[in-house]
Amino acid sequence: MKIIWLIFSICCLSACANNPFLNTSKVPTNNDSASLNQLAKTDFDRLADMEYRANTQSLRSLMIKLYKRNPRELAKSTTDSAEKMAEWVFEGDQQHQWQFEAIENKQDTAAIFLAFDNQYQGDRVLAFIVGLQTMLAKAHNHKTEFFIPDNLDPQKIYNVARNLEIAAWKLSNSVDENGQLFLLTNEINATEHNLSFEREFGKMIGRTDFYAVVLAEKSQRFISRVAQSLATAVFLPF
Repeated sequence: MKIIWLIFSICCLSACANNPFLNTSKVPTNNDSASLNQLAKTDFDRLADMEYRANTQSLRSLMIKLYKRNPRELAKSTTDSAEKMAEWVFEGDQQHQWQFEAIENKQDTAAIFLAFDNQYQGDRVLAFIVGLQTMLAKAHNHKTEFFIPDNLDPQKIYNVARNLEIAAWKLSNSVDENGQLFLLTNEINATEHNLSFEREFGKMIGRTDFYAVVLAEKSQRFISRVAQSLATAVFLPF
């Protein structure tokens, strides 16, 4: 029925567009295209758009923060700035499809594990961020914009929120064979209190949790909630 409604709406708009009394120009404007695009969305689709875009922006910001806190990782990939590297990773995704030879083309949890592998000598920030972004993309059916026919699973979205919690714990606690953190994040000392990494993860987890609950209510699906100790938790399927 949703697909039929969408086709019906498009047909009605097409008919109006071809009526000389209703339209003074045969060339659609950008505003016309945007209006047509919005007709194919519900409020839940728009919420999904905002949740996905905001989380992607948070991951981009997190990547820049991690590179600035860990410049040795950036040097493994490029001599450019952290901002240029993040631009190449996030805005070039249509070209490389999130496949990076530098991290053995790994994605989602495999890439996250690589970031904390003692044997890995490559760019740990790249592995970590690509792992998180591709995990988010997979739970959203590899789509970046959502319309009426789309059918996201609230359980997968909920699981991603839990996986973000696990990833955040690993980032702050995983150490190498010498007992040193693989990646430096928050800094708390007598002169500085930097909790920006923790806040960024908190925002991502909050957005994802909220959308999972709203989506479950809309689709009348039950979310199976999982309680784990972060120190021993395993990534949930998504």
